[in-house]
Formats: sequence, C-alpha cells, structure tokens
Amino acid sequence: MKTVLISGASIAGPALAYWLHHHGFAPTVVERAPAPRIGGQAIDIRGVALDVVDRMDMLTPLRELRTRMRGMSMLDGDGNEIMRSTEYAASSGRLDSDDIEVLREDLTRILHERTVAGTEYVFGDSIAAIEQDEDGVRVEFERGRPRTFDLVVGADGLHSTVRRLAFGPEAEFIHHLGTYVSVFTTENILNLDEWQVWIRDGDLGGGIYPARDNTELRVNLGFMSEPVDYDHRDLDAQRRLVADRLAGMRWEIPRLLKAMWQAPDFYFDAMAQIRIDSWSRGRVTLLGDAGYCASPLSGQGTSLALVGAYVLAAELAAAGGDHRSALAGYERRMRPFAELNQALATENPGGPASEESIERAKNAISLDA
Repeated sequence: MKTVLISGASIAGPALAYWLHHHGFAPTVVERAPAPRIGGQAIDIRGVALDVVDRMDMLTPLRELRTRMRGMSMLDGDGNEIMRSTEYAASSGRLDSDDIEVLREDLTRILHERTVAGTEYVFGDSIAAIEQDEDGVRVEFERGRPRTFDLVVGADGLHSTVRRLAFGPEAEFIHHLGTYVSVFTTENILNLDEWQVWIRDGDLGGGIYPARDNTELRVNLGFMSEPVDYDHRDLDAQRRLVADRLAGMRWEIPRLLKAMWQAPDFYFDAMAQIRIDSWSRGRVTLLGDAGYCASPLSGQGTSLALVGAYVLAAELAAAGGDHRSALAGYERRMRPFAELNQALATENPGGPASEESIERAKNAISLDA
C-alpha cells in the first residue's frame, strides 16, 4: 500500500499527509476550497497532541504564535459585567496552562507549509463517487479525472462527503448538542486589549476576543435551538439566520452583526458530534471530525485530529500494507480516547467540563503503542 487520498485540507488531512510521507507513503490531499482556508476561531492543542506537534518540529513556532490573553469578562444581556477572571479564559482554559491556543488559520498554514513538498495538493475539487474492491478504491472527482488509490481517508469535517458516500446519510451519525454558532473576523471596533468578552442573554450569546496584536476581533455569536434546516453552502442564508435569531440582543451585538455581512471568513454550523459504530468500510476510513467530531464545546477537536493522524499513519506503517490490520489497530487505539474527549462536551451542559475531566481526557492515549 502506497497511495492514499485524503479528503480535506484543514488540520487532520495535512497532519496525516505529514506522517504518511514520513513513513514512505504517497499522500494526495483534495480540498473543495481554492486554497487553504482563512479565518476560524482560536483552537487548542493539549496533552498528547503537544507531543505530536513536538515530533513534527512545530512546537516552537506554534508557541510563538499562541494567543495571549490577560483574562476575560462575562456580561449580562445589557453589557454589564457580572464576572471577570485573570486566571481563566473561556476559549482556552487556565492561562497558566502548558496547552497552546492558536488561531486555526495559523495552524493550517504551518501544516500546509510543512507538507506541500511531499504531498500532492488538489485544491478546488471534491470527491463525487467512490467504488472499491479488493485491490483499491476508484475515485471520481467533481472536476478532475478518475483515479485509483490504495486507501481513501475522509478528513473532511462534520459534513463529510466521504462519510456520506461510503457509510450513509449524515442524519444516521450526527447528534446535535442544541447550539449553533457563527464565527467571523472584523476590525477591533471594541478596542479590546488582550481581553475576552463573553455575553449571555437567555438562549443567545457569544464571545469576542482580539487577535493579530489587537488589530482585529474574532467574533463567535450563536443561539440555542433544536436542529435547523439550512443550506450548508449558502453563506448569505446563514448570515440572515444568525441576524434574525440575534436581532433582539443589545450591548454591541448590533454593531457586530452589521460587521458580519462584510466578513470574508464567515462560518456557521451546529455544535454537534459524530458517533458511528465503525470508522472504516473496506479501504475507506474516517479521521478527525468526519469520524468522531467532539464539537467545539469539548475544546478537543484539534487535538483529536492531530493525534488521530499520528496514530493512523503509524498503524498503516506497522501493518506493512495490510489495511485491515492497520485500520483495526487505529480504531482500537483511538476510539477510547475519542469517546472520553467527546464526553467533555456533555459533562456540564451550558458550561465547561471540570478541570479533572479535561486533564484525564487530553492525556488518555499513548503515542507509542
């Protein structure tokens, strides 16, 4: 086994490409977007995932790029401060932790830079059909010519195309957690200085924090709701949905909603998890959010992606071309880790998991089997 097609060029996909190339495989990454995606919220690299990025020689540059918060405030619906902390930030946890919080686009950029020389990247395309047999997987693309690979990996997120084609409809595997969130970038119109502000008004709320030396804001605004039917590709429809649901919010929210319409990196989705009995079907397997999304409420999605990529590549290398053995080993090692981290999102509805649970979950796997 040598050729591996990876769908998705966010975090899990390029991380897997890195380790596959390291072990002598030939990875190809296909991504629907025309280039590496910009924007996104701050994400955390914790526990065992720090060991993974250290082994990739990325620990030092990521530490240099980490967000630097002095603390946070919690506001009521009118903007009155009801709590503040200089020890804890809602986006990252304890400020004295060894964990690293960086902007998603920074991690994505570094991963792409570290893998582009040893990986074939195909941007602006997507998988349209998958047909496999004992010898390989024939893949049809929306734009490119059909090709055959030894293995196909779906690292294409919560709404994975690979999972739909090889495993079945998304509705069979997605479990909503009752919240939707939008994320976008705007100028620092609130003049925040290394300080996060979080607001809660009934079922509505969000968090705002500065980035890029306080020159911009990363805005997270959302609402609690039962599942909502909307087009995942229609960004303007999603903006209207957010604007309508948050129309009654006060404080600075109307200004932020106005800025949302000009944001070039607007993102909207449900807080949800993927739960599936098996992550593999023959020569097709799932990685990261596509197979075991824990949701941003867990704070562990990025770490799961990085660790999963390391373990999957290691098992493929150790199996000597036997994909059945490799994929079974990958799932045997990763599933307990994934499920323990998924539990963080549901341990304390409406609030963070306990520090004890987080510490246990983020270190609950060994990289050296």
